[in-house]
Parts: sequence; C-alpha cells; structure tokens
Amino acid sequence: MVSVRSQTENIGHDATGGADCVTTLPACGGLSGKEDTMIISEQIKYIGVDDTDIDLFESQYVVPKGISYNSYLILDEKTAVLDTVDRRGEAGWEENLLRELAGRKVDYLVIHHLEPDHAGSIARLVELFPEMVLVGNAKTFAMLPQFFDFPMEGKMLTVKEGDSLCLGAHTLTFVMAPMVHWPEVMVSYESKEKILFAADGFGRFGALGLTEKDPWDEEARRYYINIVGKYGMPVQTLLKKAATLDIAKICPLHGPVLTGDLSHYLEKYDIWSSYRPEEKGVLIAYASIHGNTAQAAEELRQMLLEKGVKNIAFHDLARADMAQAVADAFRYDSMILAAPSYDGGVFPCMQDFLMHLQSKAYQNRRVALVENGSWAPSAGKVMKALLETMKNIEIVGETVTIRSALKPTDREKMRMLVDAIV
Repeated sequence: MVSVRSQTENIGHDATGGADCVTTLPACGGLSGKEDTMIISEQIKYIGVDDTDIDLFESQYVVPKGISYNSYLILDEKTAVLDTVDRRGEAGWEENLLRELAGRKVDYLVIHHLEPDHAGSIARLVELFPEMVLVGNAKTFAMLPQFFDFPMEGKMLTVKEGDSLCLGAHTLTFVMAPMVHWPEVMVSYESKEKILFAADGFGRFGALGLTEKDPWDEEARRYYINIVGKYGMPVQTLLKKAATLDIAKICPLHGPVLTGDLSHYLEKYDIWSSYRPEEKGVLIAYASIHGNTAQAAEELRQMLLEKGVKNIAFHDLARADMAQAVADAFRYDSMILAAPSYDGGVFPCMQDFLMHLQSKAYQNRRVALVENGSWAPSAGKVMKALLETMKNIEIVGETVTIRSALKPTDREKMRMLVDAIV
C-alpha cells in the first residue's frame, strides 16, 4: 500500500468518504487566466485553465461541465514548468504563467505526456523562453518532432527511470509509465513537498470552476475507463512503483489536485486497473427500434427491483452517453443486454457498445442476453460472439428470444433470466 502522509488541510471536501480535493475558487469562466487559482504550495503554483466551451473531449466524450488543462510551475533557484495546455487554452495559461513568474524566466519544461491537450502550447513556451531546457525521456524526444519543428539541438535533457532534476530545495525524480496511456508517458515525484505529478493518471472530466463540490468518483471513473482503461497492466505497474513513495498530494493533468487521505483514490485505481467489479449490481443496456425491446428492458428492471437488486444502471444505447454506459459496465459485476436483430446482425448501437467494451478490455463479468427478431432472430448470436472475444465472461442462462411484441411466455423466460443473474 502506498505510504500516505496525513494532511491537515481541507480545501473542498469530496463526498467520496473522507478524501479531499484541492479545487479552485469560483472560476471566472471560459479559457481566460484568473487570479483565483488552485492552491498547491508557496513555491508550486497551478497555472492551468478551464475549458467550458468544449463539447466533446477527444471528439468523442461528452463533457457537459467542460474540462481542465492542468499545468504547474515550480519557483525555486531554478524554475520549471510541468506540462503546458491545449492550444484552446494557451492565452489564459500564458497569462497565468507570466503572472506567477513575475519577471523570472523558465529554466526547464518537464514534458510528462505529449498528447496535444497537454503539449499543445510547447511551441509558445519555447518562443517565450528560447534558452529553456526541455526535459523528457527518449521516447518523448523521438515523438516531439512529429508535433513541432522548432530547433531542439542543445535544448534537450533526456531522463530515464530514477533520474532526478534538482531545482534548489525541490527535486523531481522521474518514474517511467509507458502506456499509461501513451508510450512516452512518465510521472515525477517531488520529494520536498511529497507531490506526485501523475500525468493523465488520477484525472477527471469537468472544469475545476464548475465541479468544485462534485464527488470525484463518477467523472473519474468515466474518464479512466474510457481513456486509460485498456492499459490496466501498465497502471498496475505504476501503482507498484508509487507504493514505494510517501505521497502527500497527487497533481493530475485533468481535474482537481488530490490531497488528504489518498487511499480512496488509490483503491479505485487498483480496482479499475485490475478489472475487478467495483460493486455488485446490474447494468441493463438495450436498443429498441419500435419500442418492444425497450418494454422488455423496463420489465427486466422492475423484475430486478422486485428481487431486491438496488444497484441498477439503465441505458438506451441509441440515446445514452456511450462513455457512461461503458463506465457502468465496468462498475458492476453483471449486465443484461437486450437488442433487436438488424440486417442479419444486431442493432448498430448495441454492436458499437460491445466494440467499445472489447477495446477497453472488458472482462471478469456475468452477462445475460435478450434478443428480438420478427422473422430471423440474429442479435443473440452476434452479441454472444462478441462477448466470447473478451476474457472471463460468463454467459448466464439461456438467451431469451422475443418475436416482435412481448408475450406471457417471454415474461416467464425473462423471470428465469433474472433469477439466474441475481
């Protein structure tokens, strides 16, 4: 277990059961710089920005409360910027940076992750401080020219596992974290203040100014499962490395800085990255063309409630947030899929959902199937075939086949299916 230093500060209590998040004061909004920023410490400053205008993060995940692009500045004998921000937030980030520098120059830029939402403003920082040294690993510098074409010779400091960068009183030690979730990813540990700069680890959807009082789990789960979820083994490796460190705060590249009792966040990451169910419960994921399969799904929900099942997630896949449906599939230990046959296969949004699960390494769950088909039912066969490509999936009971509208015999088979899944 990670050694966690007890913290007495309580800045924004998180409703997850005792853990605390350091969050912003009410934001000034948009992508502009703001005077009221996240509190890290006297010498470590938050210089990130909120993006409240974005509709789809990575052009696929709905973010109704936006996203934060986190960047940090260490002010010591030497100064270091830890990651930049998406170009969407470049102007506000530059304003925050120059205000906190108060006339000083930037000596180092530490590049933990090269994805454009974190590295998008590197060129601007090089323009502002041309003598600055870029700090990254060998894979960082192999990939960097794919994004930028500024001169790099003599400006690169290549680090490897266990290397340190002394800034004065503060020292950063680098820990490689390949495939969490890009090959060049690394994290760093600042030993004076016991801070883990965690790259995309421990991130969460939501602009900081809009999610100050929101629980961490929901949007952190949706973020992790959909963005990092495929790479459980590399995350487990990183957690084992982190277990050797005395960590007081975790500074991610999205979402709030985590402080206080960190065991809750570490436990969630251990569960998610080992593909264990987080809770006992059932996800009902369904698709329906004319409403008959939707009626079956609703009746299945009522049957589960009658059996005393309290944790039930319910998603119409044609209309649901796909990322939320995927996150709920990982959250619970059981799932019921209900879908009509279509073009000799299964209705497209159900196939899309199963492909999402496959790509995120869905495993270690129990699944029951309901298909509908007016003349040639095929949905069950297709759904089962896709599930069989996934690891340790138990198909529970017999597939229930509805032909068009529900009949009393169908309901009896559905009750037997519910008994089996419960």
